[in-house]
Amino acid sequence: MGTGARQDGLRRGPQVAEFEAAYARFAGVDHCVGVGNGTDAIELALRALGIGPGDECVLPANTFIATAEAVARTGATPVLVDCDLDTALIDVEAAAAAVTTRTRAVLPVDLYGQAAPVEKLRALIPANVAIVEDAAQSQGATRHGAVCGSLGDIAATSFYPGKNLGAYGDAGAVTTFRADLAERVRLLGAHGSPRKYEHTVVGFNSRLDTLQAVVLSAKLRRLADWNAARRVAADRYTALLSDVPGVITPVVAEGNVPVWHLYVVRVADRDTVLGKLHAAGIGAGIHYPTPVHLTGAFAALGHRAGAFPVSELLAGEILSLPLFPEITPAQQERVVAELAEAVRA
Repeated sequence: MGTGARQDGLRRGPQVAEFEAAYARFAGVDHCVGVGNGTDAIELALRALGIGPGDECVLPANTFIATAEAVARTGATPVLVDCDLDTALIDVEAAAAAVTTRTRAVLPVDLYGQAAPVEKLRALIPANVAIVEDAAQSQGATRHGAVCGSLGDIAATSFYPGKNLGAYGDAGAVTTFRADLAERVRLLGAHGSPRKYEHTVVGFNSRLDTLQAVVLSAKLRRLADWNAARRVAADRYTALLSDVPGVITPVVAEGNVPVWHLYVVRVADRDTVLGKLHAAGIGAGIHYPTPVHLTGAFAALGHRAGAFPVSELLAGEILSLPLFPEITPAQQERVVAELAEAVRA
């Protein structure tokens, strides 16, 4: 076997096809294409739709920067909108209002493990504007019974090790019902090559490798149980925090069954509270401390502080508590006790 054949087996072996088929079934779609990471997944989904320079894509300011980066990498312009105060998900009315004749797609983000209200968005925007679901945090979550990754025209997910379904290294996938989009993503992710040494378009090197596929296949079989354990833990946090003054617990949108990638509360004087938790050995975090429009990377969009007040308010108050499938009631009780003390102080 030559070197090229060995490399093809490492990058696109049968285990990759097996995982892609299994994840497509899991997400309830017809097609899944494994790619190098979640950011590539968004970009390749956009490029498969033909999005590029001169186009606009609407997305929430309250998201990880990768959502906006992927738009910018295609040459399109990110158009930011605010989010809902209760759920932190995209404000669908603001998104619809931001659509212009140049808008080619809206990117609702399934934040913290619960689905964005995609069907409400679809009802408000023109039929020729695609919905590209950013499902990087929602593997297994549902909205009105439909699994995340199947809610839009095409979806992108991430298998970064910290996700609910995490690879051994970095990885991602694109899911869709449309065969033409799946074929285009696969072509673009493999150097624009439909077969070895034939290159029909300029593409990228973004493929799921066999090692990651093997790990992901093994983990996928346990994902439903892990997500169920996360739901139990999230319910326990909500119950424990119900009588703690000064802590606002997460709101689940009607029709959603989250997978609780993150359990995010809101507190005043968040940075002080976070410092006290860290001093007590509690591994809390912030997702995310700076809205996209206030990052240096997207300063050229021209937005100033106050442009998206809900996103900015949340950025100063949100606090992610430790949550993983194996967390114990005793560990959660300690987290809540330390949090209550920090808030009181």
